[in-house]
Amino acid sequence: MKGVSPCTSPAHVTGRQMNLTTKKMGYLALATSLAIGITMSALTTAVAAPPAVVVYDSIGSTVPENVPSQPFQAQQTSQFGDRVVLEAGPRNLTSVTVLMSSWGCESGSWNLGDCLTTPAATFSHPLTLTIYNPPSAGLGVGTTIISSTQTFDIPFRPSASTNCTGANAGKWSDGTTCYNGFATPVTFTFDGTVVLPSDLIWGLSFNTSGYGASPLGYSSACAITVQGCGYDALNVGLSQAAAPIVGTDLASDGVYWDTDTAGYYCDGGTAGVGTFRSDAPCWTGFRPMARIQTSDPTVGPPTSKDLCKKDGWKTFNNPSFKNQGDCVSFSNHS
Repeated sequence: MKGVSPCTSPAHVTGRQMNLTTKKMGYLALATSLAIGITMSALTTAVAAPPAVVVYDSIGSTVPENVPSQPFQAQQTSQFGDRVVLEAGPRNLTSVTVLMSSWGCESGSWNLGDCLTTPAATFSHPLTLTIYNPPSAGLGVGTTIISSTQTFDIPFRPSASTNCTGANAGKWSDGTTCYNGFATPVTFTFDGTVVLPSDLIWGLSFNTSGYGASPLGYSSACAITVQGCGYDALNVGLSQAAAPIVGTDLASDGVYWDTDTAGYYCDGGTAGVGTFRSDAPCWTGFRPMARIQTSDPTVGPPTSKDLCKKDGWKTFNNPSFKNQGDCVSFSNHS
């Protein structure tokens, strides 16, 4: 048999590996120390973003289990919203939250008493938030300020509860009250470059099987099931409070609505059908639920390089900048 060389004996190999391992551990410790130092340095030099300010709010600080709501598919709706006046404050848009009410079930149906949903189950769907200037005349909208389509994971409503019987059969229960829908907020985020007017119109739109800018049709995978598509049972929440918590609802007895059915408008469609326009005065006691947040970019660092342009760099004081290039460089590396 061929002998084993002393240089390659297991004992020698083990000792060598331990020596290399010790060195590697030392290098790893040094690298980790440097990484921690760099991270801590970055944290200590980071500048906080400007704080968001609520300038309109008809939702409130607590989201209820469910609220009255305006259906889209069931009432041939393409867009729904409101005309509001913002509270005094900054005007750079950072977010808009709309409270939705989801009636869809993962399997079964809310109106057949057999709704069944796995806890936390959701469906994904794109929603569009558009903000308009008021019209110079008439019941429609003015120019578009911004329109953003963002995709959200919407919860299905909970399963039918055995606590809900009689007229409430098929609803879900929070232990005290039975509900058909499940309230859920969706928040559209913005980079702060858009400056809002004090008086504006907001509208939420999305496609359903039969309605919207591009109806999705009735032959999709979900449309041919018993439960149907989650987005066909998705509504916009309506507050029954006397007034918004922050800001002003310009017409407390009206909304902005686009429906294909003339009879759903307060005026029976006299002022137009299938167009996003003011609809009043039959909405007393029901207000579309939204929260608008803004910020003052001069309070903090630029959240976008676009805020540095057109002499925008001169408005910042935390930090301040020598020129536009200095501002853009800071924004790119923040």
